[in-house]
Amino acid sequence: MDINDLELNVTVMPTPFPLSRGEVTPDEWVSTALAIAENHGRLVTLWGSEKRKGQFVISAVYDIDGGKLLWLDLPIPKGVGKYPDISTFFPAATRMQRVIKDLLGLDAEGASDNRPWLSHGAWPENYFPLRKENTGHETPSQDQVDDYQFVSVAGEGVHEIAVGPVHAGIIEPGHFRFSVVGEKTLRLEERLGYTHKGVDKAFENFSAVDGYQLAGRMSGDSTVAYSWSYCMSLENIWKWNVPKRALWLRAVALERERIANHLGDLGAIGNDAGFAFGLSQFMRLREDWLRLNKSLFAHRLMMDYICPGGVERDIDREGLTQILSQCHEVESEVRSLQGIYDDHSGLQDRFLTTGTVSNELAMTLGLTGLAGRASGIAHDVRVNAASEPYTDLLVNVSTRVSGDVAARVDVRFDEVFESLRLIRYLVDNMPEGAIRKEFVRRGPVGSSAGWIEGWRGGIFTALDVDSTGQVARCHIHDPSWQNWPVIEYAVIGDIVPDFPLINKSFNLSYSGHDR
Repeated sequence: MDINDLELNVTVMPTPFPLSRGEVTPDEWVSTALAIAENHGRLVTLWGSEKRKGQFVISAVYDIDGGKLLWLDLPIPKGVGKYPDISTFFPAATRMQRVIKDLLGLDAEGASDNRPWLSHGAWPENYFPLRKENTGHETPSQDQVDDYQFVSVAGEGVHEIAVGPVHAGIIEPGHFRFSVVGEKTLRLEERLGYTHKGVDKAFENFSAVDGYQLAGRMSGDSTVAYSWSYCMSLENIWKWNVPKRALWLRAVALERERIANHLGDLGAIGNDAGFAFGLSQFMRLREDWLRLNKSLFAHRLMMDYICPGGVERDIDREGLTQILSQCHEVESEVRSLQGIYDDHSGLQDRFLTTGTVSNELAMTLGLTGLAGRASGIAHDVRVNAASEPYTDLLVNVSTRVSGDVAARVDVRFDEVFESLRLIRYLVDNMPEGAIRKEFVRRGPVGSSAGWIEGWRGGIFTALDVDSTGQVARCHIHDPSWQNWPVIEYAVIGDIVPDFPLINKSFNLSYSGHDR
């Protein structure tokens, strides 16, 4: 689909990936969403902002052509507290619209679900923390009664199982309400938002050049991707040309982050299927991987390594040699473990046909990232909207069509091997030169975006910088927003004991989702 076919007044923005932006009327907001949905485009993210006191804007970003983004702004007239619903075209918009209501008090007119999402009774109904009049630190007089209305399923033999929000392990909180007959799942409803930290409001207290530190703490397992997405948006606004060596070092860090998470999840998925050997072996490899991160990047998760204008520290030839040596060792061991997983009949019995998401369902619900690729959606920002150095790397995108746990495991194995290949190429061809642009604390006012393929999927950042160099608004979107609702469908027909396995095969973020 071509943007010109939509007959909108849009401007092409100077970003490393294709992005156009325009302002629309309420009628155009709806008609454009319909046209994009009918042409198999997808909703990337949706959020609200208060530009000036009482003057709001609803914004949506669409991927209209497998990597070509369209950013639309819908101004809300003063005194009008509503905007048209688009969840009928894009189901993933439902929870995003509920968040806009919680944080800004704006209603999606015609939406079928207007229950609170982030608000768990910790603030009054008429308090909207993201409005300019509020600091986000106000203390309500008392907590409100949180009587959340889960959807009930009636019928002979149907009963409910409530899991969470506090879990037996150390994972973050999330509530899962199962409607079952025996052990068979008829319906699952999630309630998240327990880890809401007020990040969007907190950004207003940061200068633009320091905001990357908050961005990198949205979700620790994706700190590199978050930081890069934020820095990309700021560098676009201030028209900074990042040194080539810095971009290549960023890619090394991003691929190491991808591998670290896949190693951990491959072990945990094996463990959830009763194969503790897999957990011990993959966690051993992951621990060695993180220790080298600590040695070379000064942090096990490489937090704060990517910064505006480049990276915080260089890696010398000896360090690059260590990276190559580790890649060789890890590839050999992972290939051996892959053979064990593939040949283990008990594992394959648990993996195959469990937690299946068909390609049709994945397309309808907007499934993205590695989970989407396991259901036949061959989309990867590193390919579809490649920026340097990925324009030089020719990333091989792994896909499967079965959409079950087995497919998601296979995609993870493939991506480990591909990221190892990419790291070797990056190290072998590492350019010389500076690692950071000359540092300044203030640039021109403006707004832009960043888009990076994290290990779960695309991380999108929309950033507004004011004339004082402060963050006026920063919205960061995690792919978990699209993928959490899909798990509610993936478990239908499976037994309740398979839920941990299915859930881990996606391994979505609570913290990055709740913000």
